[in-house]
Amino acid sequence: MYEGGTDARALFQALHDHDGPEAYGKVAVPWLEHAGDDYRAWLARAGLHDGWWAGEAAIHGRRFLIRELYALSRVSDVLLLGFQPAADTPSGPSWPVRRLQWPGVTLFEYLALFTGLGMTPFDHGGFDPFFHEIVDVEQADDPAAPIQVTQVVWPGLMLGDLLFSRAGVRVRAGRRHALRGVADRFPLYWTFRRSYRPTVDESHGWGSHSQWATGFRLDYRTSTSVQLNVAGDVGIDVPGDLNEQAAQLTSGERRDLLRNRCLLRPPDAADVLAQMPGWEKELSLFAWRLPSSDTGVARATVGGEPSG
Repeated sequence: MYEGGTDARALFQALHDHDGPEAYGKVAVPWLEHAGDDYRAWLARAGLHDGWWAGEAAIHGRRFLIRELYALSRVSDVLLLGFQPAADTPSGPSWPVRRLQWPGVTLFEYLALFTGLGMTPFDHGGFDPFFHEIVDVEQADDPAAPIQVTQVVWPGLMLGDLLFSRAGVRVRAGRRHALRGVADRFPLYWTFRRSYRPTVDESHGWGSHSQWATGFRLDYRTSTSVQLNVAGDVGIDVPGDLNEQAAQLTSGERRDLLRNRCLLRPPDAADVLAQMPGWEKELSLFAWRLPSSDTGVARATVGGEPSG
């Protein structure tokens, strides 16, 4: 556990309490200065895909590091609200309070905060669900048209080999690959808040203190492999490990859900799932893992062009 007296929960609260302009200069900069090199070195430990999150010897330290990454992700989520489109219609308790309750920052200031913690921004041209979160879909006339990025709304961030946050993108796609109203509006899992769509986060529904014990999803991209949710321990293809809602999805749909953190098209069993109100938020997938046979390719090709 880092014992330098700095934590992202305090930054989150300070941003929430800040009233007026200059949130970056008055809140984020002093917090960064207090964090210092020791805090950055502690975070950098998470950027190594070497099993640091597993094993009895690491369990105490890993628990606090994973929680700290989660707290930082919440800071990122609320600072990104100002770059996102407005919601079509509010839906459920996970929708954010008005974004005006969160101070705005410029994109430069957002990046300065997280690059100051040792992270590296990216956007990447070809669509890749590892790197990209779909913000809006333009439906192509050709149903078979592959997903193509048309605009980067905000950049993503890597911490070493660890994905910290995906880039938000607008895309053009045929209905067979991404359906408008689903790919950009289905509940987004492993996400605290978005202004334009519902989200599902393990912290939702917990008390003001307990919610900060939430873990951070660990996705790694190395020169030899892509590893998703490495701390998960539930087989994505094991029927006994799936709840009633998730069991209605096909194997391919479950993989799409894990890779994209949402569905991109209506599931084959949409009629059956319609009899389970609220099923979209009840898939219980936070511990899902892909089998090792699905994780050995470091560079995927999506839409006819390299995406890594």
